[in-house]
Amino acid sequence: MKKNISLFLMIFISVFTFAQKTVSGKITDDDGVAIPSASVTVEEPGKDAILAYGITNSKGEYKVTFTSPEANVDLKVKAFNQKPVTKQISNADQNLNFKMQSEATEIKEVQLKTKMITARGDTISYDLKAFNSKNDRTLADVMKKIPGIEVNKDGTILYQGNAINKFYVNGKDLMEGGYGTINNSLPKDAVQKVEVLENHQPVKILQDKVPSDQAAINIKLKNSVTMTGRGEVGTGFGDPWLWNVKLTPMFFGQKSQWVVNYKTNNMGEQVENEGNILAFGSGWEGRRINAAQNNWLNVENASTPDLPVKRYLMNNVHYLSANYLTNIDKKKEWELKASANYTNNVVERESYRQTDYFATPTQGASTVIQNVLNNFYTDKAKGELIFTKNAKKGFFKNTTSFSQFWNADRAIADRTSTSLNTTNRHGEQALESPTSSFQNSLSTIIPWKEKMVNVKSFLNYQSDRQTLDVSPSSYLEVPGFKPENNAETVRQNFRLKTFEANHSANIGFSKSGWTFTPEVGFNFKRTSLSSNLGNLQYGTDLLEGEIFNNDLTYTTATPYGSLGVNFKSESWMLFANLPVNSNNIKADDPLRNVSKSTNKVTFEPNIFVQYSFASFWKASLNGNINNNFGEVNSAYAGFLMLSPSSINAMDPNNPIPQNNTKSTGTRIEYRNPLNNLFFNVNYRYSDSKRNLIADPDRNTAGGIISRFIEQDNHAISNVYSAEVGKYFPKFKTNASVGYNNSTSRSDAYLNRGAYTNKNIVQSYSFKLNNTYFSWMSVDYNASISLTKQVSTSLLPEYNNETSRNGFTHNLAVYFYPIENHTIGFNWDQVNSSNGNQKYNNAFYDISYQFSWAKKKIDFELKWMNIANRKTFETYDVNATYNSYTRIQLRPSQVMFTVKFNFK
Repeated sequence: MKKNISLFLMIFISVFTFAQKTVSGKITDDDGVAIPSASVTVEEPGKDAILAYGITNSKGEYKVTFTSPEANVDLKVKAFNQKPVTKQISNADQNLNFKMQSEATEIKEVQLKTKMITARGDTISYDLKAFNSKNDRTLADVMKKIPGIEVNKDGTILYQGNAINKFYVNGKDLMEGGYGTINNSLPKDAVQKVEVLENHQPVKILQDKVPSDQAAINIKLKNSVTMTGRGEVGTGFGDPWLWNVKLTPMFFGQKSQWVVNYKTNNMGEQVENEGNILAFGSGWEGRRINAAQNNWLNVENASTPDLPVKRYLMNNVHYLSANYLTNIDKKKEWELKASANYTNNVVERESYRQTDYFATPTQGASTVIQNVLNNFYTDKAKGELIFTKNAKKGFFKNTTSFSQFWNADRAIADRTSTSLNTTNRHGEQALESPTSSFQNSLSTIIPWKEKMVNVKSFLNYQSDRQTLDVSPSSYLEVPGFKPENNAETVRQNFRLKTFEANHSANIGFSKSGWTFTPEVGFNFKRTSLSSNLGNLQYGTDLLEGEIFNNDLTYTTATPYGSLGVNFKSESWMLFANLPVNSNNIKADDPLRNVSKSTNKVTFEPNIFVQYSFASFWKASLNGNINNNFGEVNSAYAGFLMLSPSSINAMDPNNPIPQNNTKSTGTRIEYRNPLNNLFFNVNYRYSDSKRNLIADPDRNTAGGIISRFIEQDNHAISNVYSAEVGKYFPKFKTNASVGYNNSTSRSDAYLNRGAYTNKNIVQSYSFKLNNTYFSWMSVDYNASISLTKQVSTSLLPEYNNETSRNGFTHNLAVYFYPIENHTIGFNWDQVNSSNGNQKYNNAFYDISYQFSWAKKKIDFELKWMNIANRKTFETYDVNATYNSYTRIQLRPSQVMFTVKFNFK
């Protein structure tokens, strides 16, 4: 570990091998009048490489910091209607003033060429036209090709590898983090440029006081008032008949904005997650979370492949959403935002899996073969109302949301277990899981003389009710549980009620770039769990007894005091939170006459430091300590059938869990919009110490009963990552490469046997898009993964080492043989191997599109999975087993679609 840190620190320190130098001064014209917006660049002599740059302010003043091993560097000054100045200067700190001579700038043609990437202060602007191709239609199509920006599979936008904190359109945050709808449906033709706001603090009253290390995205439209949107209507041939409808009109004005979205399909496109919160803003704005069910009980689930979702998703989805924003005062400081969405979705899934379990100290090697057919039914609705005032003289935000789920899952499973005896079992499983959730978050910042007073309050109440039925009871082969009388059905009833309240108040003092924020607060969470397990015989519940019942209350009360420290200068940024928490945890189990509690004071600092230098570089260090004392899922002592293959319980005599995690990381970032180069290097180390460790029992049928024993144990991880991206204007090519190395080691038990589990995962990625030729464009993405798992036991005969290699790539090529005609070819390849076995999965699509340019309407005919590959095969490894999986895929299908803009 020390070697790893030392190596990375050597790399980190090497950036500062050559002392940084600063050149500053003032630039004027012949008459001594200051010249604003003049560019000042520092370059190495004889090389076309810019080391650093600066722009003069309104007073003509500039300041450029650079690092170079050369004895001399070239300083170049340029300004409109002024003769350029070039001067070779020594590599030293100095003050240089320049007087420029007037020289008319001759414009030979009435033609404006906009730079594809420009920077001013903390804002980097991308001209969208420089990165799109003829086949792109929406903002999301182009965003994936911009250097420095990535778009994850779930729609999350990353800048330099980190998630953004805000997504604005013309400076307004309509979607409040759920920006997937706009990104996927905003026509590219409506967009003028994409702006990255680095170090963005969204709360205006804090912008000069409390720094931020996150970036935001602002979509600047061509018009200040824009009515636009995107629509698609498609039908297709397959089994069953296929459809795809997308209707997303949107309006962006100076006072109000709105988006209405309806999407439905049964052809494998996942649209129901577009409303998920992807950007959470600043903690000063209060607290917002994606409401989700506490899914304790589960039917057995068919496996899903590592493929694009469209290859395997058997769905029938309807998703409707609406978002509205309006200013409610003349100064446009107060905003009202309202949103609502509804999802109805049915998903069918099927897979075959053969699992070879390794021997343990109490169980021999065994094989389990399982076929699972699922139907998942989702019904959920959400409504949200937000009042916001975000001004330089004050801040207020109140968010109220309500979510309701009416979900149900079904499974039909066949299981064959091979050991000394072979058993064949068939079971039908049904889960009902309604959930209600209510949240309210309030945060306000009030200026008081030279200080700021911040009050925050968060309330959350959620009720989860779940019922899992498995029939016949003979399907169950879980250790320690044998249903009596061969009952028709085994039923697990479960109820969870959660109430959470967080309240805090702080006062901020600012002076000379420093802001100190002492805070006091109180966090409270109370969770009530009740459950019973029994047989359902001819419509009558026959409960199994107290050992299978729960009536548990888990309470956490944490008063705390903390000090926030923030500093921001031209080069340095620091923010730290130094809280002292008084943790009071209590678990009451009256059924077993057990009451456990712990009271512990903890210090949990969180510190981040960033240094910006030489115009393009940023270096940062961070570290934190976190303590966790478990939740209700670590304290229940009555057995719970969490799934038909797993029954779990904690020892009632176990203490309250105490998990202490220390982590630290460092990052070097370079972004140069002058030569279109972006890269970042990261390292993170964490060490988690726990007082309880899982000791599951697995039988030869694959059934598991989970226990925890009291024993100190550790989980340690080291993660290295790097990414480099560059745009080559001459070749109209954007390329990036990435590397990630993750090593983790943890203590573990299985069937009373202790072992150490070590995982090493390496991955390489490559991305390329090219629009150099007028008749063709290419998008290519590829990744290679290498996984190695080593289990080391005190008994050498149980030692195990497994490995797995994977390769995936996607190639999309579009040909434009005639104006307004496009022929597309798409190739998805997913390979996996374990050294002895290899599985190669290839998928091909072809398409033809005719564009009615005058009406901006596209007609597309697309043939997907032309090889009609119906199953996906893969091999997986784990510390305790190897498995082969075969998953049902969507068959070949043909779709005809009409695509259009609303304006």
